[in-house]
Amino acid sequence: MKLKSLFFGKRLVVGLCLFFLCVCAVTAIFAPWIAPHDPNQIRMADKLVPSSAEHLLGTDHLGRDVLSRLIYGVRITFGLVLGVFSISVLVGVSIGMLSGYVGGWLDQLLMRICDGMLAFPNLVLVLGIVGMLGPGIYQVIIALLLVQWVYYARMTRGLVLHLRSEPYLLAALICGSSRLAILRRHVFPHIFPQIVVIGTLEMGWAIMDISALSFLGLGIQPPTAEWGAMINEGRGYLREHPSLMLYPGLCILLVVTAFNVLGESLSQLLGVKKVKERSTRNVRRTSRQIGNP
Repeated sequence: MKLKSLFFGKRLVVGLCLFFLCVCAVTAIFAPWIAPHDPNQIRMADKLVPSSAEHLLGTDHLGRDVLSRLIYGVRITFGLVLGVFSISVLVGVSIGMLSGYVGGWLDQLLMRICDGMLAFPNLVLVLGIVGMLGPGIYQVIIALLLVQWVYYARMTRGLVLHLRSEPYLLAALICGSSRLAILRRHVFPHIFPQIVVIGTLEMGWAIMDISALSFLGLGIQPPTAEWGAMINEGRGYLREHPSLMLYPGLCILLVVTAFNVLGESLSQLLGVKKVKERSTRNVRRTSRQIGNP
């Protein structure tokens, strides 16, 4: 009974997080119809106006409606994250499956490249790439793509190495199935839950990276509405109008927390942690058998 209630509790958490993220996605899609004002319209006569019926969250130092800029910030953030996530997963998972299943010199070459990139912290590497390419939205996309695929490739390669010696894969190979067919029909369905969990967690980190770059002036450039850039613009008015930094910071906190909680809940709901623990026990048992024939 306790396990059953825990299972339904995890499903409830996943449902709530998915609902919140779906609301954010719908807001991003229909931002031009939901936003009450033009997010980039400057009205110096209405600058730093407090919350009112016309401006629910007030205005910033240029008279722009804060709520409208937050709504359009959802569109920028979710659009960038989903685009980077889709391409990174496609590239990383493909390289990881190829490297893990083929092995040999190709595996060594690809993994040494991954190890070299993983030697640097994620944000530091992104900052270095953006610093060389220059600030801008396209430079941020390129930098995140060059960094994010490594995690998916490394994780996928480890999962494929664990599955490569499974009897059903050997049977499929003996029956004449090609390597591509084996990877597509037998390997990918088994590693899909792990990819979903890692991808969900990495989307939260990607939002943090995008916001950090915009806060430093290297990401999304003004006057485009973006949460990190809005925090940077509100620094000069922290004492008099802290809400200019509070609202976008709260948006980042809620979205990143939703992705992290969703990833952790999915890992338990899909049994990803159990799979990892079972694999570790099998490796230890095999090591003991080899050491004590």
